[in-house]
Amino acid sequence: MAKVSVKRVYLPPDPADGCRVLVDRLWPRGLSKDKAQIDHWLKALAPSDALRKWFSHEPARWDEFRRRYFAELDDQPEALAPLRALLKQEKKLTLLFGARDEAHNNAVALKEYLRA
Repeated sequence: MAKVSVKRVYLPPDPADGCRVLVDRLWPRGLSKDKAQIDHWLKALAPSDALRKWFSHEPARWDEFRRRYFAELDDQPEALAPLRALLKQEKKLTLLFGARDEAHNNAVALKEYLRA
């Protein structure tokens, strides 16, 4: 199984990132596809628009966001299938996100979900 890390998509790509997977529903503002160097964009893994808007990156809502997001992931195993396949194929996988908050975002939550 691949080693999983998380990284802000706006940071420069690094060979140590391994397979780079964007897990946001929206493409990062102002970032070209060439500069992003993304291997896969799995937007189906992103939280629903309603959940994303409710969370609004408020740290006080983090625990509830994670609970709701995990429930959404549980309800869509087909969306997780491509990521699970990559986890088996790759040695290193980096989940990319666009949020400014590096501790409270869907990529961090998704990594935790995968460990559980």
